[in-house]
Amino acid sequence: MTWFVAVELDKWMLIGSVVVLVAIISSRIGSRLGLPSLLLFLGLGMALDLSLGIDFHDAKLGHALGFAALVLILAEGGLTTRWVEIKGSVPIASLFATVGMAVSVGVMTLFGVFVLGLDPWLAVLLGAVCSPTDSAAVFSVLRTVPLPARVRSALEAESGLNDAPTVLLVVEASRIASGGHSGGLGDLLLLVGLELTGGVVLGVILGWVGVKILRNVNLPSSALYSIAALVWAVMAYGLGVQLHLSGFAAVYVCAVVLGNGQLPHRIATRSFVEGIGWIAQIGLFIMLGLLAEPGRLTPQIVGLGVVSGLVLTLVARPLSVWVCAVWFRIPLRHQAFLSWAGLRGAVPIILATIPLSAGVPGAQRLFDIVLVFVVVFTVLQAPTLPFAARVLGVWDSGPTDVEVEAAPIERIKADLLQIRIPAGSRLPGVAVSELRLPKDSVVSLIIRDGVPFAPHGRTILRLDDEILIVTPSKSRRVAEERLRELGQGGRLAKWRRGLEPPEPGDVD
Repeated sequence: MTWFVAVELDKWMLIGSVVVLVAIISSRIGSRLGLPSLLLFLGLGMALDLSLGIDFHDAKLGHALGFAALVLILAEGGLTTRWVEIKGSVPIASLFATVGMAVSVGVMTLFGVFVLGLDPWLAVLLGAVCSPTDSAAVFSVLRTVPLPARVRSALEAESGLNDAPTVLLVVEASRIASGGHSGGLGDLLLLVGLELTGGVVLGVILGWVGVKILRNVNLPSSALYSIAALVWAVMAYGLGVQLHLSGFAAVYVCAVVLGNGQLPHRIATRSFVEGIGWIAQIGLFIMLGLLAEPGRLTPQIVGLGVVSGLVLTLVARPLSVWVCAVWFRIPLRHQAFLSWAGLRGAVPIILATIPLSAGVPGAQRLFDIVLVFVVVFTVLQAPTLPFAARVLGVWDSGPTDVEVEAAPIERIKADLLQIRIPAGSRLPGVAVSELRLPKDSVVSLIIRDGVPFAPHGRTILRLDDEILIVTPSKSRRVAEERLRELGQGGRLAKWRRGLEPPEPGDVD
């Protein structure tokens, strides 16, 4: 018996590795077509169901695996998000994720009741399942489209924030639709608000504690910092669920705090969590493809999916964007792009497994409608985003920011910063003396064309140079922000408020 289990495990390890390699190769096709690769992973899952006859129709297991993957995806999104880029968009993104969601759900509920003839709570589920944007789809597509910082950060922050309130709404609506006690709409909204607020507070607290611990512990390997940061964020989700708070809000907020907490080895951490995020996305979409049954996609279901998508994309989404954006005086062309760029992906399909696993009447039909809607409108919207950005005048090919890696030097409480000057940065042509770093920071080495040398004040920086800077931990933030200012504005970048010009000889 043990031998038989080992043979079966070996076989599935072979199949799994081949499937992941095929998915990785297909991601290249997706990037060339401008499609989220995740859509191809979904098709791969359907193909496996048809070709290998893998019988996977366990909605409860799909729901559990989907939530686990979503936790990892949100943790990756938070750990790779720069607070300095999104902080100005947090107010409007928060409105998108709450008020905007409520408007969208309301429009889709009315459409479901009066046009599709659905039961009211099933119509609420249709609106709640379809309305949230998907962080994986948004990140994978928008990071290839140069946009103004305000537009990009609003979309990315919204996609990270709207999962939490939506999950709470779908869970409660599924419970009521399957015969559970209803305390009324007011009680439902109050419950969602309390759990969401509690999840955010928990995420901030755990993130702050995690930063304090990881910045002051000397781990024997840089890889352990990456693992610790990811696991700490996942712990925030588990603790939030145990406390009956929003685990999704907790994991995302905790990850954002960790990712912006001046942790050691941030580039290594970012690479690690991006890899984990990709594995989670590949596994998630293949699993959802296996869960889907193409035979159930009748012309009627396809028609309902397309019509629902049209109402959501052309009516509900623009109205929800306008209701939120009008208070911030966002130009109409930016509002139009924000409306069109509200990409859906795994999240609506995952959410559709909640009423399915709860046994809500009509949930199977709802799942199929959502599947059609996601596939059709992702194919329609994602490839056209670059064209829409140019037509609406939001295409922004500004300077490229620099990546700063940091490794701790424990004995003297200093950090070694490693910066590579990328294409599009305005650092090339700037002399070392013009960097005007803090007085106690020093440019110790430059690596050019693979050859290291010690620079002097008149050394001119070039494209693809790697710069090593030693700075006390207390001055690290100022040094990093000064480098990013120079990368964006060149030698004429404004000095940061409170940063005095260095004395002669302070910077080599």
